[in-house]
Amino acid sequence: MKAGNDLLPLSGLQHFLFCRRQWALIHIERQWQENYFTVDGKILHGRVDDPFFTESRSGVILSRSVPIRSDSIGLSGVCDLVEFTASESGVILPGRSGFYQPNVVEYKRGKPKEGDFDEAQVCAQSICLEEMLSTNITHGWIYYGLTRRRVKVDLTAELRETVIRAASEMNQYFTRRYTPKVKKHKGCRSCSLADICLPELMSPAADSESYINQFMQGE
Repeated sequence: MKAGNDLLPLSGLQHFLFCRRQWALIHIERQWQENYFTVDGKILHGRVDDPFFTESRSGVILSRSVPIRSDSIGLSGVCDLVEFTASESGVILPGRSGFYQPNVVEYKRGKPKEGDFDEAQVCAQSICLEEMLSTNITHGWIYYGLTRRRVKVDLTAELRETVIRAASEMNQYFTRRYTPKVKKHKGCRSCSLADICLPELMSPAADSESYINQFMQGE
């Protein structure tokens, strides 16, 4: 799809699946505001991010902050953690003997949530690794900071198709510099861009006069 510096940030995939308007405001219009959830998420990632750091535990090689990319889906990013486990069907690693199977481990601040946003991010990262290492990956993991547990992510054909479709749509929007209008939904309450997005005005029944009146009355 794309190559070189034209690849979009893979981290935006989660934003896009949650709300296409949110993604466009961040990645096309370059608008961003911090809230508790975004700050707490950065703190959690700061604990795992250590570029190019590699260690071995019980025969499993752990590589942190691994740069990844895929020209086929037009995305690039960084894996929080990639685990390489000894496997006859795995890949060769420089300076290591034997073969190793790579699996993505993504760190999230909260707990498992509705929707497949987190799972799609793991899937996209895995697609990148598959392309880079010429291998097949069947699953990945998500570690949730609130529950302190791992959740297995099976990389099903359906999940892969979700990622491929979303990545294609993201690239089309970005090329057109298109910011879509989206209906207000319950996720708007925790969105850090609510004051910029003004989801109340996205409603077909909304108008600027009624919105201003509500704001002045503190409703």
